[in-house]
Amino acid sequence: MLLKMVRPDSKGRITLGHLADGVSGYALTVTPDHKIILAPYAEIPAGEKWLFSNKEALKSVAQGLQDAAAGHVSERGSFAKFVDDEIE
Repeated sequence: MLLKMVRPDSKGRITLGHLADGVSGYALTVTPDHKIILAPYAEIPAGEKWLFSNKEALKSVAQGLQDAAAGHVSERGSFAKFVDDEIE
């Protein structure tokens, strides 16, 4: 599907505008017939990588999000006692 024709600027750059929303990088492939294919990637913070490596934890988080979206939530009270206001 052709969205629009784009042309490179004087430095060979092409802007993607809103097509790049939520994308942190692209994998670039050049086919034998010189077609350029860009596959978008969205990177995750290193501290959250463990979740995507732990299928059980990821399934649990996905279930929790589904439950919350369906309104299946319960009040657990204040968590204020767990807050540490001191900045180190």
